[in-house]
Amino acid sequence: MAKPKTTTPDSAAPSGSQTLLRGLDVLEAAASGVIGLAELAEKLDLTRSTAHRLASVLVERRYLAFVPREGYSLGPKLLELGYRARQQMNIVRIAAPHLEALALSSEDTVHLGALEGRRALYLDKIPGRRRVEISSRVGERQPVTSTGLGKALILDQDEASWHDLYLSEAGKNASDSFFKAWLKRMRGYARQGYAFDLEENEDQIRCVAAPIREAGGNIVAAISLSSAAQYMSDARMAELVVEVKKTTAAISRELGWSEA
Repeated sequence: MAKPKTTTPDSAAPSGSQTLLRGLDVLEAAASGVIGLAELAEKLDLTRSTAHRLASVLVERRYLAFVPREGYSLGPKLLELGYRARQQMNIVRIAAPHLEALALSSEDTVHLGALEGRRALYLDKIPGRRRVEISSRVGERQPVTSTGLGKALILDQDEASWHDLYLSEAGKNASDSFFKAWLKRMRGYARQGYAFDLEENEDQIRCVAAPIREAGGNIVAAISLSSAAQYMSDARMAELVVEVKKTTAAISRELGWSEA
């Protein structure tokens, strides 16, 4: 038996925060797919007239779209707002407090970067407390196949793309045996969601890196934690993987990503 409606009578329209919350409920109900008026009213425990009044206002403001004999769906206004929100969610601004916290807790240098063409573009750098000189600079572009940051940025790419990138960066120095060893490591990194730089890009510098994902799950950036090899034993690098991935997960969640 359907439970009785407990909403405000139709003659007394809800006001203030109650109206806002009900309007948000209508949007969330339409987010799962086209929904008819009767189903909408039942789902939100509203009378049909109240549901229609709320939905009509949202259609008028373009937050919902209505198709006769089908029902309500999300409208074009939400696409516009989503696009603007994405533009405003500057990755450097969002990531900054997380990078600073990681640099403080680890005492090592933290980098933020994104893929630009076939190179890793360094967007931010938070120096650590150790007296370690790392030559990276904000705004420079580094190889993707030798840097931890770069490898993290291409973890989702297929092996054909990896091969193409490796050949383009190694050039005449590329050898089949070196590529096979690199490819084996990349397969492991891709399975586990992180990457290492084992003094491949800069002598005596090691890095732990992991990708940052946006709402759709795509990799949009990455961070790396870098220090001198003397501070980066294999055991410590394994421990830092947890902290680096925890940091990238927190940034990713702010970009709308959900692991579930």
